[in-house]
Amino acid sequence: MDTVVPGAPTDVLHLAGPVLVGDDDVRPEAWVVDGRMAFAPPEGRSVGARVDGVVVPGLVDVHCHVGLDSGGAVDPDLSLKQAHLNRDAGTLLIRDAGSPSDTSFLQGVLNTPRLIRAGRFIARPKRYLRHYAREIEVDDLPRVMAEEARKGDGWVKIIADWIDREVGDLTPLWPAKVLKEGIKAAHDEGARVTAHTFATESIDALLDGGIDCLEHGTGMTTDQMAQAADLGVPAVPTLLQIDNFPGYAAQGAERFPEYSARMTRMHERRHEQVQAMRAAGMQLLLGTDAGGTIGHGRLPDEAAALVEAGIPAPEVLAAASWQARAFLGVPSLGEGASADLVVYDSDPRDDIRALASPAHVVLRGVRVAP
Repeated sequence: MDTVVPGAPTDVLHLAGPVLVGDDDVRPEAWVVDGRMAFAPPEGRSVGARVDGVVVPGLVDVHCHVGLDSGGAVDPDLSLKQAHLNRDAGTLLIRDAGSPSDTSFLQGVLNTPRLIRAGRFIARPKRYLRHYAREIEVDDLPRVMAEEARKGDGWVKIIADWIDREVGDLTPLWPAKVLKEGIKAAHDEGARVTAHTFATESIDALLDGGIDCLEHGTGMTTDQMAQAADLGVPAVPTLLQIDNFPGYAAQGAERFPEYSARMTRMHERRHEQVQAMRAAGMQLLLGTDAGGTIGHGRLPDEAAALVEAGIPAPEVLAAASWQARAFLGVPSLGEGASADLVVYDSDPRDDIRALASPAHVVLRGVRVAP
């Protein structure tokens, strides 16, 4: 697939603001000069266009699966379409949370969101969705985590728990000792590790083993949340995905009643769970879990779901933009940073639903949408 190179950003773009740079950092205006941010008008350059509105750093989906659909890996054309759906919704940075496709080609397509890849999911045979993960035996975990760390962009994704059909409920996939060895192996390769986890039983071993991020976290207790907060381990609640739990519960009700009851309970208390994470001091990040059963470009819906759960809109916006960028080590809208931003006609801090209607999307200094 050919690399797509948009036209060079030669015109100066005046952002009439306000410009939300970060926590307690709001600038009245800014300029985009040669694709980069400036907070003073450039000398000797004419302004090609002025944009009025609330300027936000490009949104961040930290749990997204470009290159995946319900059947597994997809072809490059569909991967590109998925990336563009996210971009047009204002998501300009994606941490891929595991994909069976090689999507590294997207990093050379300049009109797609910036992509941080996590390699392929790691799970055990028959203990995850078919065609999604790299399925291995327990003793192979440290070696495979090191391999996936070398394939990705600084992240490895493991499946920490899934239904065990012999038990009839969620159970951990990995013994604590080998899990700790696997996380260390990834860390030794310079990668951080995140884990899919629904179950309470998986959390202690993950935290004790040095996990860097938790996906879903639906089974966490308040004590586990407090420990995660002390360790600086954030959670990605993925409320859009948790809305699927009643369907999973119904599918398993006859054969796996304990599993079904647990999934139902976790769905019913999903809002209380998120509120408890916040009260414990855990950092919350936004992820849609797009790919599989959830469509791409839905980060505004995930943000709205968090506000509905009781998280204030200004906190949700921060978590979806500059705070997530800081966590991933990607610049926000500082002086000289790449102009990756979204402009809204109304302020998402007042009404998070504003995120659903971006007026302008600017990526690498070029207006790419709508």
